[in-house]
Amino acid sequence: MINTIKKTAFAVVLFLSFNSFSQSNGFEVIRSLELMDQIYEHLEKYYVDDIQTGALSKTAIDAMLKKLDPYTVYYHESNIEDYQLMTTGQYGGIGALIRTKGDFTYISEPYEGKPAAKSGLKAGDKIIAIDGKSMEKKKSSDVSTALKGPKGTEISIEIERNGTERQTINVERDEIKLLDVPYSGMIDDKIGYIRLRSFTRTASSEVKKSLLQLKEEGMESLVFDLRGNGGGLLIEAIKIVNLFVPKGQVIVTTKGRVLEENRVYKTEYAPIDLNIPVVVLVNEGSASASEIVAGSLQDLDRAVIVGTQSFGKGLVQRTYDLDYGSKMKLTIAKYYTPSGRCVQRLEYYDKLDKDAAEEVPDSLITIFKTKNGRDVIDGRGVEPDSLVNQKDFSRLTVTMLRNNHFFDYATRYYYSHSTIAKAEEFSLTDEEYADFKAYILKEEFTYSTASEEMLKKMKKTAEKEGFYEDIKDKYDALMTDVTPSKERDLEKFEKQIKAILANEIVSRYYYQKGRAVQSFKNNLFIEKALEILRNKSTYNTILGN
Repeated sequence: MINTIKKTAFAVVLFLSFNSFSQSNGFEVIRSLELMDQIYEHLEKYYVDDIQTGALSKTAIDAMLKKLDPYTVYYHESNIEDYQLMTTGQYGGIGALIRTKGDFTYISEPYEGKPAAKSGLKAGDKIIAIDGKSMEKKKSSDVSTALKGPKGTEISIEIERNGTERQTINVERDEIKLLDVPYSGMIDDKIGYIRLRSFTRTASSEVKKSLLQLKEEGMESLVFDLRGNGGGLLIEAIKIVNLFVPKGQVIVTTKGRVLEENRVYKTEYAPIDLNIPVVVLVNEGSASASEIVAGSLQDLDRAVIVGTQSFGKGLVQRTYDLDYGSKMKLTIAKYYTPSGRCVQRLEYYDKLDKDAAEEVPDSLITIFKTKNGRDVIDGRGVEPDSLVNQKDFSRLTVTMLRNNHFFDYATRYYYSHSTIAKAEEFSLTDEEYADFKAYILKEEFTYSTASEEMLKKMKKTAEKEGFYEDIKDKYDALMTDVTPSKERDLEKFEKQIKAILANEIVSRYYYQKGRAVQSFKNNLFIEKALEILRNKSTYNTILGN
């Protein structure tokens, strides 16, 4: 334990090294560090039980950083692998997604060609034990940790398959690299598609490789899918934009409290294609580096943005090495796209304790101009040029997803169908959907509809105001119509349910690539993108060309 004198000396050195600190702020630094040291000292000397100093300090650090924003994070040496996965997409393990269901964790999707799939593990396998240690009632994070390990080490996994068969499978771990581009291919003979999952250090090279390959296959226009992409490395976003815009173009400007963080980032290489029509798909899960790509291409009128409003993360983080093998990722600046706008939606600064971050108010929203003079705004993420009005999932659908009914039925389907049609051709027959309905109707679960909940609230208000008796018959009739009925809702939302179920089933046979290809069917985002790319006049009109 560092004693108070040493801690105070450290605080003084820290204070003197930051010329930008005000006198009052410097005093607060010293005062706070002294108090923290004294608290540790008293806990160590007098607390009734032995304290776990390491765990206690990590809890204190995490709580302190949580007061700032969700992106300023401390990586203890014990979980440094999380940081490496975030930046490189690599980890040592078996190569499979897992999910918790009841008291156990299941293999939800092995990665094609990785150790889990090569060793025979399949989606739906219940993990009973790992290296002889029971996994019952273990958190998925604990199971994940047990599955990971150095390349070349062997792991023994006891599984239960299809509800009955038990077996033990030995898997040799490998270095797993999660592809930034899990799928790219031609939608038709002229339109290519690239799906970008994340922005690790290989993102731009994978996109470039896919882009060149698709051009060789005859691609004349591109759908670039950033839906659900939560971002990553800023420099990779700039390199990806560089594939479509000239060298020397300003893409991002960062501005922070420290002057050294005020930087201008320009493209540094010759582009791949300056003229190919591009549609970028975004949704509420597209954030950070995804918004840099979408926002800058929009500002430069180089691509049409299609989808729903993006997340709105306009903050930049940098990672610093700390002592004892740990790291700290902290927010250092806000970024601004070529038009000068910042897409940051939430304001984390100056909020009171226990207050949630607030959205930037309408009164502070500013209009900016794209290269061709189109209006774009800040403070609301990236607003699409063409909005997709995607219907929300029904309450029944959400409940079935949450309860793993799609997952369980797909497992059952897999073991009764040795093969299926190609991913792009597969769909459920009427007979198969009837079987799924029969399966669901036997399952015991309840759900409510939003309309039902609103009507119940209205009833309480009407009773308070004395109107309920006058509207009782109408109320009862309406309630009958909106009260959940599995049988009715399975018919009403058949198209939605079929699409999700078909996608889950396809993944059992064709993995992630199959999911991507199958999802092109009845996809409003893809349909809108194709509509725009197949009509040059519409494309050019949107961009103001």
